[in-house]
Amino acid sequence: MSSNVSPGGAVTPFQAWMLAIRPKTLPAGAMPVVLGSALAAADGKFRLLPALVALVCALGIQVATNFINEIYDFRKGADTSDRLGPTRTVAAGIISEGVMIRVSAGLLIGVFMLGMYLVYVAGWPIFLIGVLSLLFAWAYTGGPWPIAYSGLGDIFVFVFFGLVAVGGTYYVQAFSLDFPVLFAAAAPGAFSVNILLVNNIRDIATDRTVGKMTLPARIGGENARRLYVLLTAMAYLMPVVVWLNGYSAWGMLAVLSFPLAYGMIRKLYASEGKDLNGVLAGTGKVMTIHGILFSLGLLF
Repeated sequence: MSSNVSPGGAVTPFQAWMLAIRPKTLPAGAMPVVLGSALAAADGKFRLLPALVALVCALGIQVATNFINEIYDFRKGADTSDRLGPTRTVAAGIISEGVMIRVSAGLLIGVFMLGMYLVYVAGWPIFLIGVLSLLFAWAYTGGPWPIAYSGLGDIFVFVFFGLVAVGGTYYVQAFSLDFPVLFAAAAPGAFSVNILLVNNIRDIATDRTVGKMTLPARIGGENARRLYVLLTAMAYLMPVVVWLNGYSAWGMLAVLSFPLAYGMIRKLYASEGKDLNGVLAGTGKVMTIHGILFSLGLLF
């Protein structure tokens, strides 16, 4: 068992499931829904119940993706004792593979059933989005051609945790979708990719050993860090683009979070190995603060 668990080496069931859920990455699921709802409210089309259901579904899909990732990384031997990240519960024997499979399946079924309300509200486009999102949750590390092992995971994360999540949230409330909404969606999409980049920069050595060729494993840590900087710049440009497309200039309040983002960039370049776990958590905080300020600004 990894030393990341606790000083005494034992974990409670609650701690085990919190490890599997990976709370530090949950802003990637929550903030796109918050932003999509703020855009809908700015257009006078906010609807509370669809917004709340979209939030639960988004978080449910993300957690299910994390659970399925544990199962398949364990099967492929990617989560070894040499791994520098937080403990993976299935590989460490804390949660059995069978239990994780059953919980993952139950969670996906629950998300699907809850999502049918959104289909009832907004029609077949949401059904298509929901099916593709559930398929992505499995195909990210499962199936014969796992996305995470091909280097394409970053593209799918940008699309599903950015464009699809924000656009879908807006659509279930407004029943339409305009380009400014997708411009705004690029911000949480960029931050979500950054969270993934930091995770994979940390694991380059162990991933390459087991053939998990993530984007950083393919292009190297230095180029992956440069991409992190470019995506951060994109995220801070989007409030300006959205303002130029007719939304409130107050959306640029998001820029107030830039000092924290700059600090994460500096820390990213100064960190290796386990120290990158702090950058991963910090990137989630930047995403959360940027998203809250962006959303609040749009409401003014």
